[in-house]
Amino acid sequence: MRRDVDRSLTGKIGRVTGRIGPGTIGEVMLPYLGGIMAFHAHPFDKASVIPVGEEVLVIYFEPPQTVYVEELPEILRHDGHR
Repeated sequence: MRRDVDRSLTGKIGRVTGRIGPGTIGEVMLPYLGGIMAFHAHPFDKASVIPVGEEVLVIYFEPPQTVYVEELPEILRHDGHR
């Protein structure tokens, strides 16, 4: 039986509120269902360490509450480089 993949969070930008790293469960705040929710987070590449306060890009969502993320690519950053 094939399970449908939920892509509702793929491509969303969130902010790290609990350090993300290999072998740990981090936390990311993401816009979801009209509000902001906390999600468990893991590095998509299984090796990166992403500190609190960094913006991340959701690559994969595993319901009900886990996301796999990578550092936000430079082109998507909101730090005035435009």
